[in-house]
Amino acid sequence: MSKQNPAATDLNLLRVFLAIWDLRSLTAAGQRLGLTQPAVSHALRRLRTLFDDPLFVRAPGGMVPTDAAYRLHPPLSQAFAIINEAVQQLARFDPGTAKRVFRVSMSDMSEFYFLPPLIALLDREARGIRVEVVSVALDGLSAAMRAGEVDLALGYVPGLDAGCISHKLFVDEHVCVIRADHPLREAAPDRNDLASLRYVYASTTATGHQMVEHWLEQLDFKRDVTLRLPHFVVAPEIVLHTDLAVIFPKSIAQRFNRGDAFRILPLPFDLPPIEIQVHSHALFAADPGIAWLRETIREMFHQADG
Repeated sequence: MSKQNPAATDLNLLRVFLAIWDLRSLTAAGQRLGLTQPAVSHALRRLRTLFDDPLFVRAPGGMVPTDAAYRLHPPLSQAFAIINEAVQQLARFDPGTAKRVFRVSMSDMSEFYFLPPLIALLDREARGIRVEVVSVALDGLSAAMRAGEVDLALGYVPGLDAGCISHKLFVDEHVCVIRADHPLREAAPDRNDLASLRYVYASTTATGHQMVEHWLEQLDFKRDVTLRLPHFVVAPEIVLHTDLAVIFPKSIAQRFNRGDAFRILPLPFDLPPIEIQVHSHALFAADPGIAWLRETIREMFHQADG
């Protein structure tokens, strides 16, 4: 380390270090911190001078940490966790008077299921609360939550890091949806019954729905797809006025079937369950605002097993 006084080190430099560590990119680190790439490059130069080490070197896969960076990361990460916890413990949160924006990661299907009742509650009881929905790729979600870019994640989100805390809301399954007066009369159709139908294929960002499509391919279940859509919202309206069918999560099907205009049919396949959860990060476990929103969502949407 250089002779510069470590106590005088700008904490923002260390935030830059942690952002580059997480993202392995100066550009992405700048976007996370609200800095330009030249500003991040300048901060990295200062860090290199301070620690007398390159810290990160360019490689085809991004910025690769040096041995010194690997030694620095654990204590720096722990130090920022302690700072975050101390700040959170002294903070107060009154949902009735709070002015705050929460960033929540969820798929388009999760938006359809969770947001209408949640925003209605906030409109009644916490009108200073704002919700910003973000869509973060699964492989980057843990880092975004650890960095405080995402406060909560909702839905089926497998493979999060150990630092993420998950609370189960309910277990979902996929079903076949047809209009109420569809010619198919079987209440529990078999594989041949479903194979005889024509389908709408609705694309979605929901991980669980994508997994079910993969599982159906593994089962060699082939569908006659008449219409492919880049989104799912219009699919029910099309199914309502045709003999087409669509495969959807049961939670979504029940939400748009409140008028009993559809029939919801079980699939004759033994598919893995889809566990819908609310996720937060341990670094922000003491944040009273995040805790309030997480517990509010649990109270609103938790379903007992069975």
